[in-house]
Amino acid sequence: MPPSRLDRVLRIFTDVRQGEGVTALLMFANVFLILCAYYFIKPVREGWISVSDTNVLSGLTKMEVKAYSSFCQGALLIVIVRFYSRLVDRVARARLMLVSTVFAMSNLVIFWFLQPGFFIANLPWTGFAFYLWVGIFGVFIVAQFWAFVADVYNNDNGNRLIPIVAVGATAGAAFGSAITSHLVSSGIVSSQFLLLAAIVPLGISLVLTLIVDARESNEPEAMLRHTAHAPLPRANDEAHTPKGAIALILGSRYLLAVAAITLLTNWVNTNGENLLFEVVQDSLARQALDQGVARPDEVLQFTKDGTTAFYGSFYFWVNVSALGLQSLLASRLLKYGGFGAVLMLLPVVALFSYSVMALVPVLAVVKFMKIAENSTDYSINNTARHVLWLPVPSADKYKGKPTIDSLFARLGDGLAALTVLIGVQALALSRAGFFSFTVALVVVWIGVALVVVREHTKLIGRADGLPPSESTPEPAN
Repeated sequence: MPPSRLDRVLRIFTDVRQGEGVTALLMFANVFLILCAYYFIKPVREGWISVSDTNVLSGLTKMEVKAYSSFCQGALLIVIVRFYSRLVDRVARARLMLVSTVFAMSNLVIFWFLQPGFFIANLPWTGFAFYLWVGIFGVFIVAQFWAFVADVYNNDNGNRLIPIVAVGATAGAAFGSAITSHLVSSGIVSSQFLLLAAIVPLGISLVLTLIVDARESNEPEAMLRHTAHAPLPRANDEAHTPKGAIALILGSRYLLAVAAITLLTNWVNTNGENLLFEVVQDSLARQALDQGVARPDEVLQFTKDGTTAFYGSFYFWVNVSALGLQSLLASRLLKYGGFGAVLMLLPVVALFSYSVMALVPVLAVVKFMKIAENSTDYSINNTARHVLWLPVPSADKYKGKPTIDSLFARLGDGLAALTVLIGVQALALSRAGFFSFTVALVVVWIGVALVVVREHTKLIGRADGLPPSESTPEPAN
């Protein structure tokens, strides 16, 4: 049977074979909607935490509250991962996606009701709780989708079709942030209703997930692996224990370096996000003073709307830039520069960006440099994060990747919180001092990245002539 017109159109972007176009397009639309919903929610988080009553936290600054919440996310994730793992073992993948997504949608309704200045003036701790929830939502809903993609596709068609899906993720993030910025800044929709708006794309994405699951479960290869109506295959018991996963990582030089680079990437990025937030709040405070906004309730609303509008614009430019990089540069850089080029690009960009921010820590410069860093992270570095697992044995992927992507990433966020604690409370560092410390972290990051590139090259060399699943990372000394 010749390829359909859709298959031929999608071949502009990648190698799409007969019958693959419909599922690829459904996956594209699915992740587009998930990321669109996420970027409806994310700016609301920044606006909410900016007006939260932090007196309940012993007079800490909003920057400190925002940073410490990352550490709390890490602690909560340890509990959530264990509960989620039990759910994975007990239900079919369609029901797993249904339960978790509907639960997230119900949470959005609850937080919509609790927003400050809406039904309730300003309930203590709600901004902090919402900040934690958004961070966890961003990890699990997006990660759950990519797990679903990996379950539907095999190594051959996954390598060919995942680039199309990745473009859908970047496009959805850009579209969601653009709509958020426009609706809030124009006054068409109040920021309070963005949480309800996010339910719509999230619900449609769930429908698309169930359609894909029904389509692919009827394929012969999928039926050989498992059925959609049976619980997902259980890995060996060791993979379900933190000790087993951590022992695997500590026992492999390559996986240990991957864990270290994940930790450092998050540490550096979270430092930058905290500093950007502080610069934005200072700028809005000066704007309120210049415009004669003096009443406490007016200052509160001005700060919330200004923060939400700024981050809507910020995320839009991040995601538009990431979309361009993902569509035009990522595959070409990997093809012609190799794994080392895609892995090393982000730390090099970060080194330049934070060096400039340390010298000129003003809002326009910080915003531009953070757009450059984040867009590279969400495109080129995201490609590197997937590619580095290809030479690792399958069992090690299932043990190591979830642990590194959740626990070690949040450990990096926790170290960023510790940076704030020591820098603010003990050392009284200036803003330029925080940026300079981050530059030093990036130098360490570059060193670890070189180790990952070297170990990756060794793994590929040892795997020559062998299936990728039979190559084994070298033990750590």
